[in-house]
Amino acid sequence: MTGTPLAGKVALVTGASRGIGRAIATALAEAGATVVLGARDAARLAEGVEEVAAAGGRAEAVALNVVDKASVEAAVSGLVAKHGRLDILVNNAGITRDNLLLRMKTEEWDEVLATNLKGAFLCTQAAMKPMLKQRSGRIISVTSVVGLAGNAGQANYAASKAGLVGFTKSVAREVASRGITANAIAPGFIETDMTAAMTDKAREAVVGAIPMGRVGQARDVAAAVVYLAADAAGYVTGQVLAVDGGFHM
Repeated sequence: MTGTPLAGKVALVTGASRGIGRAIATALAEAGATVVLGARDAARLAEGVEEVAAAGGRAEAVALNVVDKASVEAAVSGLVAKHGRLDILVNNAGITRDNLLLRMKTEEWDEVLATNLKGAFLCTQAAMKPMLKQRSGRIISVTSVVGLAGNAGQANYAASKAGLVGFTKSVAREVASRGITANAIAPGFIETDMTAAMTDKAREAVVGAIPMGRVGQARDVAAAVVYLAADAAGYVTGQVLAVDGGFHM
């Protein structure tokens, strides 16, 4: 996809202060969209806005706590008041609290489900209002191959990401007649701050299970988001696109 397929569009990306979220924000801006980066970390948000601007894009930041309904509604209403529309929502905010199920604390379960699943619910609900009025919109949620295949020590994370798949398909059915699509992207092993902390032995084991023989980059996920956000994907909804080098086929 070349040029600026998202020119004139306004996008909100949650969890955009670093990693995959920041890469998504940058890619959307490079494709022509005005991007609002949402997260709780003000310092990292400022860095993200600078990074997008340096790449030639238009970006701004908004303080956003996805588990707080008032925070979400204020962010979305403020965005719409300023720009007059909201065309793209990327539900990217997510956390991990890994532990074996027998040792998992209730708060470790609750924190992950709240951020990863309830957060997507609150943001989607708020974004749907302007999208329904426009009779157009793109809702893109970042799930994970862990939500499709499961992973020992990540029952909470896998449950939240699997829930996001069912959530996406349900939303897609509800809003398809209004010109709004809802899709999910399931990244595999992507190079991020978290994966950089893995031991060499653990990394080798994971890479050995990937048919393409390498880890993915944040830009690989970002490119998939740009596709689903553009008019070219106007007839694609309720789908889960795995960006994983063939890991989960």
